[in-house]
Amino acid sequence: MPEPPVHLVGLSHKTAPVGVRECVAVSGARLGLLLEALRKEAGEAVLISTCNRSELYLVRPRKKPRALYLEHLGHFPDHLYEHRGTAALRHLFRVASGLESQVVGEAQILGQVKEALFAARRARATGPLLEQAFQRAVYVGKRARSETAIGAGAVSVAYAAVDLARSVFGDLAGHTALVLGAGEMAELVLTHLKDLGIARVLVLNRTRARAEALASRFGGEACGMEDLPRALAQADIVIASAAAPHPIVRVDRVREVLKGRKKPLFLIDIALPRNVEPEVGRLAGAYLYDLDALETVVEKNLAARAAELPRVERIVEEGLADYLEWYAGHLARDRIRRIEAEFEALLEAEIGALLRGKLAGLDPDAERALRRRVRRVLGRAAHALIQLAKDEVAAERLDRVLLTR
Repeated sequence: MPEPPVHLVGLSHKTAPVGVRECVAVSGARLGLLLEALRKEAGEAVLISTCNRSELYLVRPRKKPRALYLEHLGHFPDHLYEHRGTAALRHLFRVASGLESQVVGEAQILGQVKEALFAARRARATGPLLEQAFQRAVYVGKRARSETAIGAGAVSVAYAAVDLARSVFGDLAGHTALVLGAGEMAELVLTHLKDLGIARVLVLNRTRARAEALASRFGGEACGMEDLPRALAQADIVIASAAAPHPIVRVDRVREVLKGRKKPLFLIDIALPRNVEPEVGRLAGAYLYDLDALETVVEKNLAARAAELPRVERIVEEGLADYLEWYAGHLARDRIRRIEAEFEALLEAEIGALLRGKLAGLDPDAERALRRRVRRVLGRAAHALIQLAKDEVAAERLDRVLLTR
């Protein structure tokens, strides 16, 4: 069986730094326009565009896939990789199952693969080959998460901090979190807090403008350093990730906050140097966890995920085998349709020639009888070719004949 005519060209966190990945990221209206343009350049097109990857999947492109990527997404040839046929499909299934993610097993990529397919559908850029490929990739990703522990446990410090808060409070919907800092780690913490349904977030930073910019993205409230006593008093959870040379949350401040307070204060310090004075953990009503405790959790969870990789690999290969089985049937159906079209055209040509020549003036009933007889004879001949269409070796020869006519 010939290889499926699926081509992949792209880059990811494995081949390109964040500065390059930012340049090729596409979303919103621009994504729709790009897919519409690619629709004219290939039989089918889907683009996966995330913060960690930009991968273009094409069927029967009219130009080289690399040339199309460089033309439409950005000229970064040194960072690109390419796959075609079975290798391209295997890569897609690995992406959907989390095997190619920066954090192996992370769940967000499955939704991003779905959205890539939906965007291509909206632009009318998909067809049977990529529809089947992406639908099966999503199925493979779901199987990987439901049948293995590839997505179990926190495998980033930011997520471990939030997961620890959830384990203490259960549902976060009725609670307030105070996030110290406005950098990349704070952004990750806020993302996870929102995903887990936190009711209210306060973002505190030395530069208030940065706190306001980050808080606005997550529906939170910005605070300056002068607001720290009030913010601590309102918070149930404090997650500290500020870049500061000395502690921001001091033991005397927390002792004041805890006076008369009935509920405990839960503090997670993931900053280095530390934002919270270690003595805070000795206060009654305060529970302090530091970076060492969280990194131990992360390392254990990473080891557990690594043990699941062979099981996920098997699921990927099963999904690939299913796709190739579907593709074999798809090829046979295409061949059969081409054979039927060839014989129908032959029938019309031969009968037309007869009716214009020796059988000119034939009455309608006789003409219909003639058509039935010729169609029956040609149908028997076509049946033998249709059987050949289902045989892989003969079908490849048949393809060459049909496609070069």
